[in-house]
Amino acid sequence: MRLLTLGGTEFVGRAVTEEALGRGWEVTVFNRGRHEPAPGARALHGDRLAADGLSALEQGEWDVVVDTWSGAPTAVRDAARLLAGRAGHYVYVSTCSVYSYPRAAGLGEDAALVDGSPDAGRVDYAQDKRGGELAAVGAFGDRALLARPGLILGPWENIGRLPWWLLRMVRGGQVLAPGPRDLGLQYIDARDMAVWCLDAAEQGLGGAYNVVSRPGHTTMGEFLETCARVTGSDAELRWTDPQRILEAGIRPWMDLPVWLPPGEMHETLHQGGVEKAFAAGLRCRPVEETVADTWTWLQSLGGVAPQRPDRPVLGLDPETEAKVLRG
Repeated sequence: MRLLTLGGTEFVGRAVTEEALGRGWEVTVFNRGRHEPAPGARALHGDRLAADGLSALEQGEWDVVVDTWSGAPTAVRDAARLLAGRAGHYVYVSTCSVYSYPRAAGLGEDAALVDGSPDAGRVDYAQDKRGGELAAVGAFGDRALLARPGLILGPWENIGRLPWWLLRMVRGGQVLAPGPRDLGLQYIDARDMAVWCLDAAEQGLGGAYNVVSRPGHTTMGEFLETCARVTGSDAELRWTDPQRILEAGIRPWMDLPVWLPPGEMHETLHQGGVEKAFAAGLRCRPVEETVADTWTWLQSLGGVAPQRPDRPVLGLDPETEAKVLRG
């Protein structure tokens, strides 16, 4: 199989590239050249936002294209149109954020969607991704596969969610642990999503799939206790009531990555319907493996997590944490 990854050097794109290389596929990575691709992948360079930025893709044929773009939908539109006659399947890594907020617990791929246009410039994350979906379908029709993950974790993460918690555990001491302890989490390891996307493309699947674990795949308790254990930390988890956290002005998801308090936001992002993807072969590894492998990867970087420049830096500052813990 011949794979073209648009992106392919960071987080989800890197996971896809690594998985394909492990299968013995012929892999081409197209990016701006700021990061080196995985060993064994062929590199093509170009800036998708430049007038002639796709010129390196004007020749060549591929069985599968995987596109992780999250900016202006026009970039997906132009790439998909250029490749439609020379590629078999187009996998667009979208997001569950394309669903209208709030989304009731358990709703699947038929839930209401935000507006989007394939001809739009950059708007916001949800509309950009919806526009990208429409662009992929517009060029590839039923040969377009729309993978809609929610929270993504795992090695190569450049957003700062799981890495922040791991590094916080390394600091040790009393750790503000947002409750309730048994609060269910729903997420996908980037490597499990890569496996599913490539399998689904080989099978010729098209349309939208929510590619994320079942609700309650793990809990906040298991997640944070695993972070403490794999780092060898002496951290003391201090489980704290959600209301107290919110009253202190601490922002869910941003200041305390991964965590959302029970209610509307939690139902939307941690309780989505996923049975369509599981029926199509999705499998999710245990949280222990995701956390341990991410820690091993982070250690290989000297404990310094990469950070996407177009995303905010996440995490709670020590002073605020200490103030809340003092009560």
